[in-house]
Amino acid sequence: MQLLPIESLITQLTHALSEASDEVRRLFHGRGRQYEGLEQITCDWVNGQLMVNLFKPVSDENLQALKAALIAMTERDVWREKFGRAVVIQHRYSEGAPSEVLFGELDRCPVVVESGLKFQLDIGRNQNFGLFLDMRFGRDWVRANARHKNVLNLFAYTCGFSVAAIEGGADQVVNVDMAKASLSKGRDNHRLNGHNLNQVKFLAHDIFKSWGKIKKSGPYDLVIIDPPSFQKGSFALTKDYQKILRRLPDLLAQDGEVLACVNSPQVTSQFLIDGMQSEAPQLSFVERLANPPEFADVDDEAALKVLRFR
Repeated sequence: MQLLPIESLITQLTHALSEASDEVRRLFHGRGRQYEGLEQITCDWVNGQLMVNLFKPVSDENLQALKAALIAMTERDVWREKFGRAVVIQHRYSEGAPSEVLFGELDRCPVVVESGLKFQLDIGRNQNFGLFLDMRFGRDWVRANARHKNVLNLFAYTCGFSVAAIEGGADQVVNVDMAKASLSKGRDNHRLNGHNLNQVKFLAHDIFKSWGKIKKSGPYDLVIIDPPSFQKGSFALTKDYQKILRRLPDLLAQDGEVLACVNSPQVTSQFLIDGMQSEAPQLSFVERLANPPEFADVDDEAALKVLRFR
């Protein structure tokens, strides 16, 4: 197996860390395929903790060299200047995505800040820690455009969009997700930001079996659709997305908007544009929101796609 270009990784990491703010951020995005040989690695900065994610197994030789380089990085001036306190590798390719602490002591439940808002994370026990960092500009857009709106947040997960909407002055947000545990964390995220929970609903339902309940709280001025690419037994992107789109005319208020998202490299923006034209032709494509610069990809259509329709 070819040796990883670890020196290149450390160079990129050091530069990104030197420019990092105190907020949670992606420091290195190998999955954007801009750094040959490092496509299986991403690194996030979480309250002084460097979270290194491996998405494919590497040889023992590579793994040991990577660990040594990461530990050596803790001796650099930039690490001390940024108050670094832990380095963790998460093996995302293995069952259970086990985490390995290389340096320091891991804070598994940090409260992080993004765009001034607080979120509770859960590190090392699941593949995802509770906040998708590439969606930062999407949450920023919702916050800037939510005033006095009734918002529907489908596939709400830990309610990042909901937090942004209430902070931006939304009258109400209805969050729908099958996972009660995720919605409970969403409730905690609202509390962290001092929000009035009377303005927020949490529906732990299968979306496809609950349209009647969802419609009761409408009509909605803004509908956000941010599904997983695939969730065994509940959602398959290419088969099920259209089922949501065809419901939009019954859910939206006059002049309502939709933020439709997809994060699969297997489909392009055109998948959403064509799907909307087919299932809800009353809605027109407005724009695609930019992704944060740290998530640059050699193929923009393989990265996260966040599209506005009106």
